[in-house]
Amino acid sequence: MVGAFVFGVELLKTEAGRNAPLPLEEINKRYGNLTPKFWGQDVPGVVTRFDPSGLQVALTLDACGGKGGFGYDKEVVDFLVENNIKATLFLNARWIRDNPDEAKTLAENPLFLIANHGFRHKSCSVNGKTAYGIKGTSSVEEVWEEVEKGARAVEALTGKRPRFYRSGTNYYDEIAVKIVYDLGMKPVGYSILGDGGATFSSKKVTEAVSKARPGDVIICHMNHPEGETAEGLKLAIPILLEKGYTFVRLDEVIN
Repeated sequence: MVGAFVFGVELLKTEAGRNAPLPLEEINKRYGNLTPKFWGQDVPGVVTRFDPSGLQVALTLDACGGKGGFGYDKEVVDFLVENNIKATLFLNARWIRDNPDEAKTLAENPLFLIANHGFRHKSCSVNGKTAYGIKGTSSVEEVWEEVEKGARAVEALTGKRPRFYRSGTNYYDEIAVKIVYDLGMKPVGYSILGDGGATFSSKKVTEAVSKARPGDVIICHMNHPEGETAEGLKLAIPILLEKGYTFVRLDEVIN
């Protein structure tokens, strides 16, 4: 542990020997006067796939936090643990705040890599773009805050600065993408929409996930126990295992 997490206020000590992320002042100098040209889920610089070694796929699970998003799908996690399935978990700062015991247990399990899902689950924009009715960050400063404060929440939980970030809604502009890199993280999207934000039926989850191919990044959610994600994954994952696939964490396949 390198610091205590006090929602919206905390500052963590810098780990010895670790390159510090660029400060807000420098970020503003670089990007404050630039206007983005792209907006979407597949903006240049966002990682959506990886170069596999054989039959490898990456399962990622988001925990979005906030009103309506602070639940914990224990059924999903228990299934992964029971079947020794690796996954990368993108945790929002609010979800960590509201589920401290669960977050700690997840962080201690070597099957899982804990990644950054932001501070308030906003789309990653420098000029207030909207996705799915959710207004994104509206300035360079807000992007820095959304990404950096989310990273600090993860670092407080795990003792390590996260290497990967996924924005709320998975929408980015290319200026925001550059800021994420300057803060020492890779922005991650997906190539397989696994559960549609936990809205898919179990059948649809199974169909989507079981179609994965080598190098795919699958996105599902672990904060909606009322959804059918668990039931769908319980059928899809054995299908992929039967085909010879291996599930990997992002840190194992992305430098």
